[in-house]
Amino acid sequence: MKALCWHGKEDVRVDTVDDPVLEDPHDAIIRVTATAICGSDLHLYGALVPTLKEGDILGHEFMGEVVETGSAVTGLKAGDRVVVPFTIACGKCFFCKKQLYSLCDTSNPKAHLAKEQMGHATCGMFGYSHMTGGFSGGQAELVRVPHADVGPIKVPAGLPDDKVLFLSDIFPTGFMAAENANIVDGDTVAIWGCGPVGQFAIRSAWMLGAARVIAIDHVPERLAMAKSFGRAEIIDSYDPEEVYERLMDMTEGRGPDGCIDAVGAEAHGHGAANALVDKAKDLAHVKGVPNPYVLQQIAKCCRKGGSLSIPGVYVGFVNMFPMGAVMNKALTIKTGQTHMQRYLEPLMKRVAEGEIDLSQIITHRLPLADAPRGYELFQKHEDGCVKVVMTP
Repeated sequence: MKALCWHGKEDVRVDTVDDPVLEDPHDAIIRVTATAICGSDLHLYGALVPTLKEGDILGHEFMGEVVETGSAVTGLKAGDRVVVPFTIACGKCFFCKKQLYSLCDTSNPKAHLAKEQMGHATCGMFGYSHMTGGFSGGQAELVRVPHADVGPIKVPAGLPDDKVLFLSDIFPTGFMAAENANIVDGDTVAIWGCGPVGQFAIRSAWMLGAARVIAIDHVPERLAMAKSFGRAEIIDSYDPEEVYERLMDMTEGRGPDGCIDAVGAEAHGHGAANALVDKAKDLAHVKGVPNPYVLQQIAKCCRKGGSLSIPGVYVGFVNMFPMGAVMNKALTIKTGQTHMQRYLEPLMKRVAEGEIDLSQIITHRLPLADAPRGYELFQKHEDGCVKVVMTP
């Protein structure tokens, strides 16, 4: 089969690889009909995530048709159309019983790699390094799906792929991000980053009762989408001083009730102070330990007693974490990989009832053969690229 494989920093290629086979009675084989490039894939593309190996198949946003199931799979059959969540969960362990599916204790066969860095392991994840299990991803013609009775959700008849594909990650991730901001009716929510997760966090904040949603970015196409698709007020800047002053003006000096970091580890510093820090790190040859620019901003801008939600991906350590502001302002922090299986059914219902059209954020459609170009477009924000969907 054809699959997109990682060969090093900013080097991905569509290779011919072996077809997947059933390895466990609880497995299913899915023929991929649609797959997408996620902002988290750019961390892999940029070699920011450890334990990748040359030839690893990328991709964790995908859906398709069941072609084969193991003998223990009871909920799926050949021909079923399904969306597959990026998290792999057993459904039976301590954490799964608490609906903390991204923390599943049994689905990551290479948990020791994560324990070395973090003390404990996450669940297994598709196409996201050996620290999360080394599972082949969905930017491919076929995928092996473990625990097939726990993860995939069937697609109701009449819903095309474009309308449901993003249930595989970014819609539930944006929804959990908004949920983690502890939104109550009437709140003002500020969201840093208007990429795909940010777009769905904006829409989810409205669903959860926000009275105002303010979106912060500096990419014109993303800001335009935040206004049209998200109906948000916008701040066109990442300069920390300007963003702070604008937010204070917009909230009568109090600050937003909830702040969401939908950017993560690839945030870039703006302003004189951050430029000096970056320059000093370059001179000292300090590599691989990013400054948490957006974390610094959300901690400074959030109102006292407010909530910080962090769906943006961080790996390892960061410099200059704003613990003083977090502690002294009595801020609450909630974060984590998305507990996907908790959200699939309720969010599928919202999609089926027409409350949200997930396809509206798609800007580029490509064949899988053009995946390397898709990564380049997405990384460089070329040609107005916000979201790339590919078909094998």
